[in-house]
Amino acid sequence: MKSRFGKGFSKSNIYLMRQFYLKYQIFQSVTGKLTWTHYGELLGVSDDIARGFYEKQAVNDNWSVRELKRQISSSLFERLVLSQDKSGVMKLSEKGLIISEPKDIVKDPYILEFLQIPEEYRMTESKLEQKIIDNLQTFLLELGKGFSFVSRQHRITLDNDHYYVDLVFYHRILKCFVLIDLKTKHVKHQDIGQMNMYLNYFRSEENTEGDNPPIGIVLGADKNDILVEYAIGGISNNIFVSKYQIYLPDRKILEQKVKEIITG
Repeated sequence: MKSRFGKGFSKSNIYLMRQFYLKYQIFQSVTGKLTWTHYGELLGVSDDIARGFYEKQAVNDNWSVRELKRQISSSLFERLVLSQDKSGVMKLSEKGLIISEPKDIVKDPYILEFLQIPEEYRMTESKLEQKIIDNLQTFLLELGKGFSFVSRQHRITLDNDHYYVDLVFYHRILKCFVLIDLKTKHVKHQDIGQMNMYLNYFRSEENTEGDNPPIGIVLGADKNDILVEYAIGGISNNIFVSKYQIYLPDRKILEQKVKEIITG
């Protein structure tokens, strides 16, 4: 084949060509917006449903090959599926993530392996924030489509007392501010109450005409789901509590949970 068609017919490439033919026998289903290298990464995803999601999302969000590879390795599809039912899983596969309401932009957990923090290292909140700022481009990829960075340590002054929101973003699709407060330990109910105060302030003092109510994400090293349920109960603001991990998730465990949702 090399003598007839030239370069590009190594053993690995021929294997990928065969896999490509087996997975995409209907040529009209192949988008011209992705490169052969994109498809090389997609063919490494054995599950058809997950592959469909990554393909649609790569097109929707204009992912580079590097970004696609990172999202696959961080099990983005499986993490999003954990909050879906069977119909939601199929919708993700067929259309990608459609952002229409606040919960659509929230993940649990967030994967921050790119910060390269040793698991045993004791990280302060200020150092965690600085690490994120130093890796802002990758953090924006982890947050997802539509996020624009606004500020860090955004000051709020009430009755001569100063409070600081760790990270402030604006979501151009939902048209609202997104506030993120970082916690390096278990999230406490006081943290949720503080975020509620921040959101009330932003809605009254920072929002302008056309802005929707702000969203708050308390991002902690760990959380108690029951405590979160009771702490958020009765609050009208959009508050979410998520965990972060500084290591890549166990894909096999997540894949098993996805199968349980689909078959259940």
